[in-house]
Amino acid sequence: MGKPVCVIVGIGPKNGRAFAERFAQEGYSVALLSRSTDYSSGLAAEIGGRAYACDVTDPSAIKQAFALIRDELGEVDVLLYNAGSGKFGTFDDVSDDDFERGWQINVRGLLQSTREVVGSMREKGSGAIIVTGATASLRGKPFTAAFASAKAGQRSLAQSFARQLGPEGIHVALVIVDGGIGTDEQSSDEGARLRPSDIAHTVYHLVTQPKSAWSFEVDVRPFKEDW
Repeated sequence: MGKPVCVIVGIGPKNGRAFAERFAQEGYSVALLSRSTDYSSGLAAEIGGRAYACDVTDPSAIKQAFALIRDELGEVDVLLYNAGSGKFGTFDDVSDDDFERGWQINVRGLLQSTREVVGSMREKGSGAIIVTGATASLRGKPFTAAFASAKAGQRSLAQSFARQLGPEGIHVALVIVDGGIGTDEQSSDEGARLRPSDIAHTVYHLVTQPKSAWSFEVDVRPFKEDW
């Protein structure tokens, strides 16, 4: 029996790296999906994973990437949807394209990625889909007109998935990141910024939660954060 497979969509030097390192340490075959492999290929070499180029605004690119993963690693056991960038600004400042792109990345990309993994999860009656959310999904501010609306849509979609797929044995959860994210080396920021490895710890906990006590929404913030 091969290793379980974890796909991480959205790779960078903070959360994406921490998620990849944690799941590799836990014995997963890790697939890293990002628009470019300039960064992810080096990370994949470090952890023994594989990097795939995938623009989540392109549904055909998502299909192709997941087909490659299935061929090379096997069916997906865990999907971590960490893609979530967006344009900040008031509604006067952001363009129609900014709104559309935010929706494509945060909402449609999650929908398409979930479609690619849910079939095999249903067959097994198990699996986990964890989404990296943001406080903006709960409250919009003047400068988050495009970002907040996209993250709110993502949160609602994740909740719809959780309600539908939970009874089938598939755990869908949302981690709301409330605060600035530092690096694990920034010890001077203790309490002021979230450490990526600590967020990864929460994500792994959600993946391994017993079915009798599943969480859907968990918010994480540094203890000095004003909320």
